Amino acid sequence: MSENLKEHEAPDVTMQIDLPAHMREAAEAEAAAAGDSVEKRIKRDRVFMNNPVIMQGLGLAPLIVAATTVKNGLILSVAVLLLLTPTRVIAAALSRFSYFRFRGLTYALTAAVVYAGVRFLMGQMFSAADLALLGLYLPLLAADPIVLKRYERPQRERVKTALHKGIVTSLGYVLTLMIIASLRELMGAGTLMGTPVVSRAVFPMAQLPSGGFVITALVMGVWRAGVQSIRNQMLWGEEQP
Repeated sequence: MSENLKEHEAPDVTMQIDLPAHMREAAEAEAAAAGDSVEKRIKRDRVFMNNPVIMQGLGLAPLIVAATTVKNGLILSVAVLLLLTPTRVIAAALSRFSYFRFRGLTYALTAAVVYAGVRFLMGQMFSAADLALLGLYLPLLAADPIVLKRYERPQRERVKTALHKGIVTSLGYVLTLMIIASLRELMGAGTLMGTPVVSRAVFPMAQLPSGGFVITALVMGVWRAGVQSIRNQMLWGEEQP
């Protein structure tokens, strides 16, 4: 009896269904297209997802050394807003009339000329004592990679594109600058804009360049982890039917 039952039992076979080659290639192409779409959106978001400081490491010198208080961060922010976009737009227009080998010189000279005007405006907006707190790092913005890096690419940048990218890059830098400056003043001096917030400083070294490296590294680590989490969610969402 048992032998008869065994004879009629269905064989234990694992069914494996292989998709046709053309369907498999189409699915792979769709997944690749979804990934490219997400990467393009991330690359265009220069405020959060592709922040120039967090993801590219641009503009670190003034941020780590000079951005010790909210006030200093505000002065640096104004300088970046006035310097970066006009430099990029004017240099993009002038680059149409120069060879690629001279493009770096075009950007550098444009940044130097624009900075002269920016320095005059900032002298009207802030006191000499406030500007002196930033030392050499205010004029060094004119030679910072966040201002000059674009000239490395062989393709000429359109003026309209330069205007858009200059604005969003400036906003991304200012956002990071103010976050780190606020954390350094709060943790290093226990104040914000000079107003006492806590009874004692929890991390006095934050007022030093070494502390600036530590605070910046922590912010970058947390920010990048958040970006990676959001990126994974975006990719997962694109893959869903």
